[in-house]
Amino acid sequence: MDAKINQSQINAAAWAACDTFRGVVDPSQYKDYILVILFLKYISDVWRDHYENYSKQYGDDEERIRRKLDRERFVLPKGASFYDLYANREADDLGDLINKALDAVETHNKAKLEGVFRNIDFNSESNLGRTKDRNRRLKLLLEDFAKPELDMRPSRVSEDVIGNTYIYLIEKFASDAGKKAGEFYTPYAVSTLLAKVAKPKDGDKICDPACGSGGLLVEAAREVGSRNYALFGMEVNGSTWALARMNMFLHGCDSARIEWCNTLTNPELKEQNRLMKFNVVVANPPFSLDKWGAEDADGDKFNRFWRGIPPKSKGDYAFISHMIEVALAKEGRVAVVVPHGVLFRGGAEGKIRQRLIEENLLDAVIGLPEKLFPTTGIPVAILVFDRSRESGGKNQNRKDILFIDASHEYEAEKNQNVLSETQIEKIMKVFDSREKVSKFSHLASFDEIKDNDFNLNIPRYVDTFEEEEEIDVMALQDEIESLEAELTQVRSKMKAILQEIKQ
Repeated sequence: MDAKINQSQINAAAWAACDTFRGVVDPSQYKDYILVILFLKYISDVWRDHYENYSKQYGDDEERIRRKLDRERFVLPKGASFYDLYANREADDLGDLINKALDAVETHNKAKLEGVFRNIDFNSESNLGRTKDRNRRLKLLLEDFAKPELDMRPSRVSEDVIGNTYIYLIEKFASDAGKKAGEFYTPYAVSTLLAKVAKPKDGDKICDPACGSGGLLVEAAREVGSRNYALFGMEVNGSTWALARMNMFLHGCDSARIEWCNTLTNPELKEQNRLMKFNVVVANPPFSLDKWGAEDADGDKFNRFWRGIPPKSKGDYAFISHMIEVALAKEGRVAVVVPHGVLFRGGAEGKIRQRLIEENLLDAVIGLPEKLFPTTGIPVAILVFDRSRESGGKNQNRKDILFIDASHEYEAEKNQNVLSETQIEKIMKVFDSREKVSKFSHLASFDEIKDNDFNLNIPRYVDTFEEEEEIDVMALQDEIESLEAELTQVRSKMKAILQEIKQ
């Protein structure tokens, strides 16, 4: 029996394969090449494992085996597997061969993979260099993924391990890509916390309208604790949308519906020309997005911005408005990451914030530490909205808002801060109990928030001021005088010793 491979081994082997492109291709681009090859290697290994199992039943009857395999999760056409490409790794047109293999995989799996590889060109001179250099890099990449450490057959590696490796690589790419990482990545700990406060449950429809590479949807699915859920997402960036589709596949969420569209101007998650509704809506949308579509918001055919139109240079409340409108009335739950300005800025944003509070929709405000994201050093917050607080919902009598100041809950690492499991548990304990904890949490009444002009700035509600220890000035003066007397004695002794040495 083949030896099982553990998570750290496959992570290390996959990251080592990235050396082929590191320093040659921009970090925000080479992730696409690496992750596509990882995906192709995975489905090739799955197909190979199943082929070997069927061959024990049907011998050398290849056509019969292929018909059996084609009824499973995906079709791997002849000549399109990773191993076919590896066998041709010396070919002069290697980049073109890879493109054709990916096109064949798409064509035979349209329902699940159509369009996933359309934005990636393994024959690109501008990205991968001229023919000789390009062929050399692609050959090395195929050889790296052919190593035993990256044998991803199901008999050797669980689906969870492969999915975790995909997320691990995205996290590493985000570290390399810097600010560009915001297009596709939410730190794992933030995704975990966001999923927990959203509380997805068995049977829920879960949506992320700014899903990036899909990591937050994966965490929300894990939080359910069963396979009884439906995942939906929207992503505006084509290559990032493709990453999300592959991510869903690698985590066994083949039926997830991920749309490539602009959520704010042209949302595609619709039913009979109406926006789909969800039990849970989670997102880490781009912070203060400029030119988000404010000029057309007044005529929005879905009437999402009836509480007010956010400023054209700050799309935070545009995403929040969309998320609340697609959450099921009287039961939907919304959790969203926002910059702190969302909590206190005035003007149109202040009016929208006031309306949301007056509607009794806001359930909690959680302040997080600075430097959690590779894209920005600013501290952020999570806003939790609960439509079950509406009239007729099960929490209609809940009128207070929970504030948690977790800004000091982090572990400092080299380039950014992280939330540990212990710190997430601490936050969740207070979130679930809604208890007041000195210098950490506070339950604010509607009147209290109204008296603060609907400003949600966390220090207004959670006092984290540490009183300085009182100093006994007279005792300190006595101590100083005593030390000065001792110092005078020491100096006198030193002077006497020095005189003896001179003699």
